[in-house]
Amino acid sequence: MANTSARMLRLLSLLQTHRFWTGIELSDKLEVSERTLRRDVERLRELGYPVNASRGVAGGYQLRSGTVMPPLLLDDEEAVAIAVGLRTAASGSVEGIEETSVRALTKVVQVMPPRLRRRVDALQAYTTPAAVTGPRVNAASLTVIAQACRDDERLKFDYAARGGEESARLVEPHRLVSLGRRWYLVAWDLDRVDWRTFRVDRLSDPRTTGARYRPREIPGGDAVKFVEAQIKARPTTHTLVVRVEAPRARVEAAVRYIGGMLEAIDETSCRLKMNFDTFDWPVLILAAIGAPFEVESPSAFKDHLGAVATLFSRASGDGNASGGEG
Repeated sequence: MANTSARMLRLLSLLQTHRFWTGIELSDKLEVSERTLRRDVERLRELGYPVNASRGVAGGYQLRSGTVMPPLLLDDEEAVAIAVGLRTAASGSVEGIEETSVRALTKVVQVMPPRLRRRVDALQAYTTPAAVTGPRVNAASLTVIAQACRDDERLKFDYAARGGEESARLVEPHRLVSLGRRWYLVAWDLDRVDWRTFRVDRLSDPRTTGARYRPREIPGGDAVKFVEAQIKARPTTHTLVVRVEAPRARVEAAVRYIGGMLEAIDETSCRLKMNFDTFDWPVLILAAIGAPFEVESPSAFKDHLGAVATLFSRASGDGNASGGEG
């Protein structure tokens, strides 16, 4: 039999990884009597861990949320995942949690054994995160929205539409979706009587109403696919069609977050269709793909590429180069 301290740690670990344990299950796992198990549970309660107990043949134990944050037990993979997540959050797209993330990261790394700390340090040293260039969202707003989604509670907020029009919205929130560089809220709009997608960076002053609702089934049953479909369907100024001399899988990896449509021509080439308001983003995307391409339409994009090629040629010192078609 393990000593009392080791056994209690083992008990706490079990309670943190399982929704409900019967008394018999826990006694068998710990190789103790049910009387000893009850004493250990009582010790955990004295340390601040809120453990619920139910009596009877099907009685058992369950760890619930409490009024304070007691220590957590994490296995190796969980500890590394949390550390990496905090490092990402410290420089990510959610505004207002950078300093908090750094403080939490310091505490986590401080108590890590050397072997885990080396893994986290290696990830930091040999990983270069991309700069956050997209709009940033408020952490408090995300929290309010996420809780409303969880509790099936109607939500009010002010929203600035794409064209700048502002309106007050009342919705039944369904899911928060992180896609590319942006956060989206998928919700049932009560005034418009339809499903809507809202960019969280355009949303302000979210507040719960206290009114609960019965959740509806989102079209297609998948919030991410719903947002992707909405992005593809939105009206844009330009529709670009480009033949890329690269396999479909390679191109797909570069355009997965922009809603581009891909059609395989053969094993080594594909046709890419993109909708944009300006020509700047397509230039960057095609450069990221890094493969030869031919613009099929519109001709205005060919002119834009020519201007960009001239600009870069001058910057490289080749003043005699002139722009050409891609």
